[in-house]
Amino acid sequence: MKAVVLVGGSGTRLRPLTTPIPKPMLPVVNRPFLEHVIEHLKQYGLDDIVLLVCYRHEVIQEYFGDGRDRGVAITYVVEEKGPLGTAGAVKNAESLLTETFVVCNGDILTDLNLEVMMAFHREKQARATISLAPVDDPTAYGLVQLADGRRVERFVEKPSWDEVTTNLINAGTYILEPGVLRYVPPETRFLFERGLFPMLLQVGNSVYGYPSTAYWLDIGTPDDYLRAHRDILTGQIDVNIPGRREGDVWLGDDVRIDPTARIRGPAVIGNGCVIGPQVRINGPAAIGDGCHLDEGTFIEDAVLWQRVTVARQVVLRHCVIANDCTLGDNVLVTDSSLVGAGCTIGEGNRLERGLQLGPGRTLEPEAIRF
Repeated sequence: MKAVVLVGGSGTRLRPLTTPIPKPMLPVVNRPFLEHVIEHLKQYGLDDIVLLVCYRHEVIQEYFGDGRDRGVAITYVVEEKGPLGTAGAVKNAESLLTETFVVCNGDILTDLNLEVMMAFHREKQARATISLAPVDDPTAYGLVQLADGRRVERFVEKPSWDEVTTNLINAGTYILEPGVLRYVPPETRFLFERGLFPMLLQVGNSVYGYPSTAYWLDIGTPDDYLRAHRDILTGQIDVNIPGRREGDVWLGDDVRIDPTARIRGPAVIGNGCVIGPQVRINGPAAIGDGCHLDEGTFIEDAVLWQRVTVARQVVLRHCVIANDCTLGDNVLVTDSSLVGAGCTIGEGNRLERGLQLGPGRTLEPEAIRF
């Protein structure tokens, strides 16, 4: 059986992090997020994988190649004329999909049991089965209302509270029969949620919902990207974290930690990192390969990508610092602020309130203070 992964989005809400790389390639606990998705599929024997790519697809193709070294076979289908939407992108790969197949989103972190979901799909002889997740505030989502036997009765888009009859939302994993794609127009932007699934109900196809309490998170915002790290590192979801584990800290190779540094996990520290004197790391935190933290730096609930150089007395809290950045003495970055790749932040700058610094920017000393 094939698994189809939607990885064509541009990740607008996560810019400037996604300016040089697509969202599925953002590091999550020091590995590209898409690597976690592929491992999840492989766990259920889904090793024939079709990646539907568009934005900066060459980054994905260069990293994963044909997938052989990860024990899978990867085929790429490129949206040459721009984004086609979720169903339109799958339609673009229709010639490869001759049997029942799984569709998942390349920005959803989940531990959904695909084997059990597939058994449900077969038992119901469904044409389409949609994974569903309960939420606390149903008004912020499109809801899926089920009838007896979990057959989908209707879809309700972002209802008011007096219209709410269920708290189940589309969780972004589908099992489909290939014949349903004939309802998707070719080379046209078309969505599963508002296009194909409602159409299947109209023409009498059997569409079922599969409610689950499995872990589920869309990593598409800065806060949720950080939350993914917190949940993985604290064991809310079981994900492969690189490095050797010492208590609740995962250490890569050739890590040098000054005896006066203090690391309170959970945290992951990549290969070749240098943790200087009096550095304090309060987890959850993820520090990528080749980072250098100088004297007195404090890190809490933050993610550093690779080759980040941090000077003395820097405070990084609830923020993301991308590859190859250099931070001067007494810099503060906090409040879901994002620093793009290759930035230089001069001494004394304060980046707060969700500030976003684009790739390659240079801030002179004390250029930003609130």
